[in-house]
Formats: sequence, C-alpha cells, structure tokens
Amino acid sequence: GRSWRVPAVRRAPWARRARHLCEGLAVALLFAVLRALPVRWASALGAAIAGALGPLLPVHRHGIDNIAQAFPAFSPAEVRRCARRMWRHLGRVAAEYPHLNRFSIDAPDGRLALVGRAHLAEARRSPRGGIFFSGHVGNWEVAALAPEQSGIPVALVYRPPNNPIVDRLIRRARDAVARHRIPKGAIGARDMVRTLKAGRHLALLVDQKFNGGIAVPFFGREAMTAPSVASLAVKYGCPVWPVRVERLAGTRFRITVFPALRIPREGSREEKVRTIMIEVNRMLEGWIRDRPEQWLWLHRRWPCAERS
Repeated sequence: GRSWRVPAVRRAPWARRARHLCEGLAVALLFAVLRALPVRWASALGAAIAGALGPLLPVHRHGIDNIAQAFPAFSPAEVRRCARRMWRHLGRVAAEYPHLNRFSIDAPDGRLALVGRAHLAEARRSPRGGIFFSGHVGNWEVAALAPEQSGIPVALVYRPPNNPIVDRLIRRARDAVARHRIPKGAIGARDMVRTLKAGRHLALLVDQKFNGGIAVPFFGREAMTAPSVASLAVKYGCPVWPVRVERLAGTRFRITVFPALRIPREGSREEKVRTIMIEVNRMLEGWIRDRPEQWLWLHRRWPCAERS
C-alpha cells in the first residue's frame, strides 16, 4: 500500500520537538511584535537587542577571531567595535524579515536605491537564463528583489533552518522576495540544473565555507569555497551577475547589479571554475572591506579560525 512520510518534526524525540515548538512560538511572537511596528522602529529594536545579547554568546569569539585575522592592522579595540556593530547590523536584518513585503525598488520612499538596471535588462533578454550571486552583506534578503521586481523571476537557493517551524515562518516572509525557493542539498542541486536548462534564473549566496568545495584565496588565505556558481556557468554557458547590497543608513539600502562576469574560454574545466571563483571571492572581499560591520563574521570561514 501507499506509505506516508511523517514530517521530520514529528519523528524527532520529544525534547527536540518541545525545543522546536518553544523556539517557533518565540519567533512567531517576535515577528508579530515587529510587524506591528514601523519598519524603522522594528529595525532599531532588533539592533538594540542583538547589540546587547550578541557579544554574550559563545559564537561571538569566532567573529572576533575572523575579524582580527582578516584585518591584522585593526587594534583589539577596533576589532571589538567592528564585532559589536556586526551584531547590531545582524539584529536589524533579523527584525526586517516581517517587513520584506514593504521593500520596493520603485517605491517613492527611497528605501531601496537600484544601480545597474541595464544589467538587469540584459538578464531579461538572456535566452540561457543566468545566475545572480551575492553574500551575507547588507540585508542580503533584499538582493533578489532587484531581479524579481524587474520582471526576472528567480529561484532562491537557501539553507533551511534546523527548526522546521522557524523555517516556515522565514519562508513566509521570503515570499515577498522570491516565490520559488530551492533548498540546498542533492535534490536542490537537481532543481538548480532544471532551472537553468529551462532558461530561468537562480539567486545564490556564495560566501559560506563548504568543505566539499575548492580552496580559493579570501582575505589573503585559502578558504574552502563552493564552486557551484562557476561550475554551472561553465557547464551550461549561462551568465553570472554579481549583486551587492549596502545598508546606507537605518532601513535605506543600495542594491548594485554589476556587469556579468567574464567566463574564460581557454583552459580546462577545473581551471575555468577556479578562475571564476577567484574573481567571485575578490569581489566579495572588496564589498566586505568597504563595510566590514555589515558582513556575517560568525561563519567558520577559514580553517585557522577554528582553533578556538
């Protein structure tokens, strides 16, 4: 007979289910409170809460180590100041989730400034689809708004939270950004290929460590980097557009869509992939150096940062 799959949250031990439920209720309540506030008040509240609590968490040490290694010229005081500002910025990003439906590149409020519309027009005309990439900089959730609100539907590739209740809440908020989402993993990889073969577009964040990737320089050190952007571009001949998000002040942002990356014509497939990923990491590093407090420094990005 037909077998029915029970959702993972039901198969989990009771303690894990209870924890997921408590976390989910807390996030749902917090989202409700934030949604009731004007977006600028919600963002400011998120900054205050994360700025106070973030430095008390054990993961704060990873952020301190990463900043110190990426910016050796920073004094200890500058490193700590950058880490504190990162937490405030991260709190803003989290508090803006319930308000993602209020962001528009064409709204008269000037909350989103868009640079690079010509490159979006190029993407609309691309018969092979394409890939937009960004990193965890600015409010990275609004990066996909540039193509989506310019008439280019994108499939947003993302890593689901471990808590399925929180995942549903975040997915509901992300509906305002991209209706089509692809979870990372083996099944997601097949969906990514199908998307490109159909001439559609993907949107990815590419700045996290991936142990199964390739070693590419990042802030002067080798960092294990997911090569999927370059691998797909080389294999399917699709263009790749960098998208940068900067928080200018409060809840005002600038989204910049850059010209498509140059895809090498010579060399082996591995050489082409590495060349592209070197350029990707170079661009990401430049964005982060411009506004270091706006990057998510909590990732275990480099092996040497894992000694603590």
